[in-house]
Amino acid sequence: MRIVYKIWLIFVNMNSPLYKYRYVLFFGMFFLWMTFFDTNNFIYRIRLVSDIADLEESIKIHEVKIGELRRQKTDLFGNERNLEKFAREKYLMKKDNEDIFVITDPELENEK
Repeated sequence: MRIVYKIWLIFVNMNSPLYKYRYVLFFGMFFLWMTFFDTNNFIYRIRLVSDIADLEESIKIHEVKIGELRRQKTDLFGNERNLEKFAREKYLMKKDNEDIFVITDPELENEK
């Protein structure tokens, strides 16, 4: 508390050499405080803005995916033939009197 009082006396005393620069010193100390020591400092706020931008981009990507899934859902459940086609392609389902042969390209499997 005594240190703060002594600093205050330096700023208030007109004979002090720092009196002439009191506003520059005050705003300099304010800038340092807001940049490094405050809980909502500038560095933290820049990180928050970056995180918000990343999250908004993620929201846009997920909205596109949701739209695609909704379109697939309406296509799939809109017609019995589409449902059967989907089951056969995606899950390799078959009828009782059928055999399924899966042919894969070895070059494509090496890329995975």
